[in-house]
Amino acid sequence: MIPLQNEIISLRAPEPGDIDLLFNLENDEKLWKYSNRSQPYSRYLLQKYIANAHKDIFEVRQVKFTICNPEGGAVGFIDLFEYEPLHHRAGVGLVLRQQYQNKGYGKAALQLIAVYAQKYLQLHQLYANIAEENRVSIQLFEGQGYIFSGKKKDWNFYDGEYHHENIYQKMMA
Repeated sequence: MIPLQNEIISLRAPEPGDIDLLFNLENDEKLWKYSNRSQPYSRYLLQKYIANAHKDIFEVRQVKFTICNPEGGAVGFIDLFEYEPLHHRAGVGLVLRQQYQNKGYGKAALQLIAVYAQKYLQLHQLYANIAEENRVSIQLFEGQGYIFSGKKKDWNFYDGEYHHENIYQKMMA
């Protein structure tokens, strides 16, 4: 079995104790534009989500992991979504608490999720949809082997104007 950890982070299933972090990140209005949200999640709904996180990716087509620092503290989440077993692909989403950004946690999480996706799900590719102006995320994903593969023009509307969204793909052996 491949452990979902490296020297920087570990990935584990979401637990009830993660509710405050999940609630705060999902309801951060500054992040909504990157996740196509326009309204908050209730604490109750997120608690139900965590309670059902044990469901198989083949059933719900997604899986979320809590990203933990070496001390075991939750610093963010990474998930696979739109899982397509027939086509051996899934999307990747990543969010970190602001104080843990630019410290190697995102890079380590992307490395571990790629190992998990390839070894446990036999995925051929991962992809990410990233707002064109989100340079930090673009650099992070490109640094982990994701290649720009296309642009969705005027794809998202926020801050009073339309924004392009780029698609990045990572092919795995």
